[in-house]
Amino acid sequence: MLERTPSMRPFAPLELLSPARDLETARAAVLHGADAVYIGGPAFGARQAAGNSFEDLARIAEFAHQYRARVYMTLNTLIYDNEFDQAVDAAWKAKEAGVDALIVQDLGLLKGQLPDIEIHASTQCDIRTPEKAAFLDSLGFAQIVPARELTLDEIAAIRKAMLRARIEFFIAGALCVSYSGKCYLSAALTGRSANRGQCSQPCRLPYDITDLSGRSIVRSKHVLSLKDNDQSANLEKLIAAGVSSFKIEGRLKGPEYVKNLTAYYRRKIDALLEKHSGENWQRASVGVSTFTFEPDPEKTFRRGATDYFVNGRRPQIAALDTPKSTGETVGKVVAINSGCSTVDIATKAEIANGDGLVYLTPEEELEGLRVNRAEQLRPGLVRVSLHEPLKRHPGLLPGVVVNRNKDHRFEKLLAQESAERTIPATLELVVRSNALELTGKTLELSATVRLDGPVQPARNPQALDKLKASLSKAGGTVFQITDITVTAEGGPDIPFVPVSVLNGLRRDCLEKLARTICDTHPRFGRLPATISPIEPFEGKFLDFRANAANVCAIAFYKEHGASRVNNAFETLLQAGNTPDLLSAALMQCRHCVRHTLGLCPKQYGKDPVKKERFKRMNGGRMKPQPLILTASGGTRLLARFDCRACEMTVSLIPKNMSAEELKGLADTQCATLN
Repeated sequence: MLERTPSMRPFAPLELLSPARDLETARAAVLHGADAVYIGGPAFGARQAAGNSFEDLARIAEFAHQYRARVYMTLNTLIYDNEFDQAVDAAWKAKEAGVDALIVQDLGLLKGQLPDIEIHASTQCDIRTPEKAAFLDSLGFAQIVPARELTLDEIAAIRKAMLRARIEFFIAGALCVSYSGKCYLSAALTGRSANRGQCSQPCRLPYDITDLSGRSIVRSKHVLSLKDNDQSANLEKLIAAGVSSFKIEGRLKGPEYVKNLTAYYRRKIDALLEKHSGENWQRASVGVSTFTFEPDPEKTFRRGATDYFVNGRRPQIAALDTPKSTGETVGKVVAINSGCSTVDIATKAEIANGDGLVYLTPEEELEGLRVNRAEQLRPGLVRVSLHEPLKRHPGLLPGVVVNRNKDHRFEKLLAQESAERTIPATLELVVRSNALELTGKTLELSATVRLDGPVQPARNPQALDKLKASLSKAGGTVFQITDITVTAEGGPDIPFVPVSVLNGLRRDCLEKLARTICDTHPRFGRLPATISPIEPFEGKFLDFRANAANVCAIAFYKEHGASRVNNAFETLLQAGNTPDLLSAALMQCRHCVRHTLGLCPKQYGKDPVKKERFKRMNGGRMKPQPLILTASGGTRLLARFDCRACEMTVSLIPKNMSAEELKGLADTQCATLN
């Protein structure tokens, strides 16, 4: 077991890694405290709708590098043969734009002529074992993103297995029900591949669940839709396990979401840095961020919260009722006033005009309403006037719990400039008889500008104070001036300098200092490959889940011992070769539907009464039988359960399959890599 020693020094400087949909969001992330941002280029990112030009990437890099913050470009989709040269070209252009690292899924790219740039292994690489992590480490990956499903002990084992690579781990945002990189359901149903950044999210749909005999177990529940990830209480434990980069999910989210979560986790990590200040814990970038708001993750998009498997299996990790944002609980309905379309809510929250409220109907469907006017009747009681007639909300009854998923005042704050990030700097003015020299210093760097010309002495007794006051005005720059010294070397002790001249000198000096920080920003090349301690593919037949979508990927796996490599699921679809795949494992999950519904035999322990009850519910067997998940459109999925591995696989049931054929399918093994 992992010895959770919070005082253990981190393996690397601690990095808060925020998502960026575009230039605006990237800038917001950096200002609100991100040590790095990850962002898509024009193509080949796992969020196809979040692409950016290389010109914008260059602007982002220039802005981030002022704070020693880094920029990672996502190149984490599967690459087809006809796209391979374009993908390699994108890597070169990313480096030219100032990008610090590439996030990669397709290992075939390693056989291409990539530029000398740091590479990170995406979570799409399906990194669940120390052996896989050690192998990627030997290939020259500087940072890896293990599966979100791992426990602290599993993360620690991965850290121990690697010599050089840092661990990046998701700490907030949406969760995929399948192991990342091992989900093919969207591709099978719609042709839109998750491995190509096009996921249609069938996991967010409601499903009816029946057993193989057709007995109904539950109706219209989002059994594959998970709550949002929240590791805020586990950061210190994750550091002890070996995590150094803390990643927020959300490249499709807007600036407000990124501002709020980045600021929230910035404060959390800063508190740990302060707590361990005597132990040489370090931050990955520089600059102090201040906010105009109080960060709160419940005030932006949120499906509820779970820390998933970090501390072991949890009973309630699925968002069964809705995949939509439920926000924060604010109170309970105490009265309905039908005549005037108002609702009285018992609450301690400050409900404002324009807020969005949601509630669950008796049919357990999420309904929303907008506050037209909020009136404080007395402390703890608010009367809400609705935008629409009350008859549209028959489920809004006394006793119903009300959540707020749109906080109008909070969003208004976030819509403005809501953070400032500054770097402490000092200024030294040297006065000579024929020149003024101003030197700015920060981060053990300096920049000097000189103004030639005769220097006259000041006659005003307050001249020195006014001079320092002018020099201290660093607004519009990345700096906060913490100290100013004036030294006379052959000139008057206190010079007379027109304010306009002094302002220009200060501006030129600080601009030069900022450029110096950017020019000296460390950028690293790809780590050299080493001898792998293990060849994870030695002698194995790799089926479609190896994700080999190009000849270089196939060659890569064979080079590392694979006896045979099948084409990727996506390329098989393109070729029309699908019948044999429809019964294969299209999802592989640590999340278990049976466990969520209380139908797991392990939940009953050794209690004979409970065991007997489970057998009656499970066709007289203790071995969990497969379940059928049916979507409203008629799509049927088969969920199989491997209790020894504590995993679930999901496959697609072909249309018009008979009950007898279905039972036969249920008894077959899903396709696996092994």
